[in-house]
Amino acid sequence: MPDIPDKQVKRLRALIEEAETSLAAAKELLISLVGDDEKMAPVARVETLGKVIEGVFDGQNMVGADSKTYPVPANYASKSKLVQGDILKLTIAEDGAFLYKQIGPIPRKQVVGTLTLENGHYFVDVNSKKFRVLLASVTYFKAKPGDQVSVNVPEDDSTSEWAALEAAL
Repeated sequence: MPDIPDKQVKRLRALIEEAETSLAAAKELLISLVGDDEKMAPVARVETLGKVIEGVFDGQNMVGADSKTYPVPANYASKSKLVQGDILKLTIAEDGAFLYKQIGPIPRKQVVGTLTLENGHYFVDVNSKKFRVLLASVTYFKAKPGDQVSVNVPEDDSTSEWAALEAAL
């Protein structure tokens, strides 16, 4: 057997985990769009026996009740317009796949601001308060720094650092 560096093995494992997470998110999104009926049996009716963890979306990840941080795929968070504070349920299937579901959206409000780029991170400036936004959302809407954008933020945004990009105006 060839001598494979640990760094490459770790990278391959990380890539596989990312792919499994993305696949689980895609399946969940498909179920939310078309429903979970018998016609979708081979694709959407996946038995997800495994560990179930509930947690809070922090803007990028889910912080579980077990205090561990679980990666939420940026595309899923972006397309689902998850807001910091939303309650999520994570099912870790026996095959290791991650399946997220939003189970408790927090009250939110929609505001308009200006997209900025600082030190490689995107922010939306709303009345001098800056909210971070996911790169996946910015690229999806093809927004550029200086653009006016609409974002969703928690109704009580006093402690929120993140916003969900709703649309580029």
